Amino acid sequence: MHTLDCRQTMSGLTVVASLAFIATAAGVSSSQSTDCSYLSLLNHLTLTSSDEALSLTRPVKNWTTPTTVMLDLILLGILQLDEKSQTVTSHTWIQTSWNNEYMRWNSSDFCGINMLTIPKSKLWVPDIFIQEDVSDSGSVEESPLVSLYSTGWVLAKARHRLTFTCQLDLFLFPFDVQTCNITFSSMHHTGDVLQLGSLNNAAVLSTLSETLMVTEGEWELDNLTIIHIPYTSSVIDGNRLLYVVRLTRKPMLYVINLIVPLLYFLILDLASFFIRGEKLNFKVTVLLSISVLLLILQDMLPSTDRRMLLMANLCVVVFSLVGMSILETMLVEFLMALDDCYPKKDQSSVSTNVKALQEVASHTEPAGAEEKGQVDLVMSPKDQDLLKLILEEVKAAHQKMERPGKEERKPGRYTRLANIINSVYFSLYFIAVVIYIVCMYLAWVDGIEFAGF
Repeated sequence: MHTLDCRQTMSGLTVVASLAFIATAAGVSSSQSTDCSYLSLLNHLTLTSSDEALSLTRPVKNWTTPTTVMLDLILLGILQLDEKSQTVTSHTWIQTSWNNEYMRWNSSDFCGINMLTIPKSKLWVPDIFIQEDVSDSGSVEESPLVSLYSTGWVLAKARHRLTFTCQLDLFLFPFDVQTCNITFSSMHHTGDVLQLGSLNNAAVLSTLSETLMVTEGEWELDNLTIIHIPYTSSVIDGNRLLYVVRLTRKPMLYVINLIVPLLYFLILDLASFFIRGEKLNFKVTVLLSISVLLLILQDMLPSTDRRMLLMANLCVVVFSLVGMSILETMLVEFLMALDDCYPKKDQSSVSTNVKALQEVASHTEPAGAEEKGQVDLVMSPKDQDLLKLILEEVKAAHQKMERPGKEERKPGRYTRLANIINSVYFSLYFIAVVIYIVCMYLAWVDGIEFAGF
């Protein structure tokens, strides 16, 4: 009876072992039949060895599995913004990471080693480029090594002196805010096999950029925004990762060098209306000074903008106002000069009578008396004394009229007309300047608030 039980037990174990062997063989054959990796295909075609294949194909075991590439951008410096060429030169740090399904191991089997550094040429690297990049090849400093973790995560780092194009909006110059795009994309892979994303969010990257910023120049980094453009069948270049960089100009230098001098010249031109005497030379000097500022502004701003910039509008209006003021001064001086061309008739007649009395008092014949048939009269001494007294009074009145101090004389009609034109023009000029400055201030403030949103 005991022998029968042993035989039954042995037969049961034999059946179980047979079933286990059959199941293992079926699993092995099933796994071999469902191998969908690029590596299996390359080995089957004997095109390359397994080591080289790891750097030739996407590191996935199933070709339908997409590879997710994480791209983190950190701005280390804003070196230059060229308004003419519409480019921005910056110093950036780019970190690229992805998952390699063939490079995984159990760190406990290797004394706790969970990361190692290997040459980049041994692994597959995504073909990522920046669409707006116009840098030369020597401006990229990439590390020849990558970090490989036990989970299969690969990390590559690079530093760029990145020069990229940017559509600059200089309408509010020098209080402008620029928004530039840095677009990452793949040259050959479409969005269904290569997906782009960021390991850290925009807030973290903005904080890191502000903390690690080495130089900003005349620009200040506001924030970084990340926009993921998903793959669609109509987009040829597949997935794109868009970094939106927002920069604000520091306007103090331009306010001191451009805006303040323009307003100062405008105030000087207004004050020139109170100058007594020559004003034309002063106004022409002010106009030439504004011309120098226009030349400086011309070298700074681009000529491709369709709208007239507020700064250019300010220069043109101030130049025009000063030019019109010069024309008005020329007109006023011309009208005042007309009165000097027509002397006073009363004064000339008095001078003639005084000369005649002098000739009579000295008993001399007046000029041309013989021709006119006039005869010198014989006067008594009493009449001569009376005539001399009258002559002295007339001479005193004549000297009083010729005494300097022309302000006591009543101005001529052309001078009065010139003073009226000057007063009216100054009032209109002052009102126009005040209204224009207020409008320019409101336009700049509204533009800055709109750009802030």
